[in-house]
Amino acid sequence: MLIKNILERIEINRKVSLAAIFLSALIVLAGFFLSYQIVRDSRKSIYVLDQGTPILLERSDYLVNRPVEYRSQVELFHRLFFTLPPDDQYIKENIEKSLYLIDETGKKEYTNLREKGFYNQLISSSSMLSVSVDSIRIDVERKKFYYYGKQTINRKTSLITRRLHTEGSFKDMPRTPHNPHGVMLLHWQITDNSELSTQSKSSY
Repeated sequence: MLIKNILERIEINRKVSLAAIFLSALIVLAGFFLSYQIVRDSRKSIYVLDQGTPILLERSDYLVNRPVEYRSQVELFHRLFFTLPPDDQYIKENIEKSLYLIDETGKKEYTNLREKGFYNQLISSSSMLSVSVDSIRIDVERKKFYYYGKQTINRKTSLITRRLHTEGSFKDMPRTPHNPHGVMLLHWQITDNSELSTQSKSSY
């Protein structure tokens, strides 16, 4: 009888010990999980200082912002590539910046325009070339973009407006100082550059 009681107590103690170990392990795992959740949530928050006062900002999800960055990249490339004052150095700097955002199709178009004397004519005639965006359509699934805008050539004697429609594809790439959006434009081509209007300027 005494031995039976001792065995029962040993069995009870074993069960209690195992239960305590299991409960302790459960508490440790729950602590790790909660700590991970807290760290992950904290990384979604950014504090910025507004005149010395900290303001909490929430970081939005990467995938939610990506279409906005695709559209911004397309707009930025066209603005750099087609905003051309009669300043040779400025043109070279703008073109150089734009070519970091696109594959060899951008370089090919630049070479083609340069060989035709387009940039020399722009400078010699003191013309100003600029673009304005009508709309940019992004097909995220097919990774295609469609740019719809207008091109304005402001000369001394006339103001020429041309349609500027282009299209191409894009791919993600690592972000760099020269390509902060981390997007490379591919297979770019001008699909419509027809003239819309020509306005003569008065000579006085």
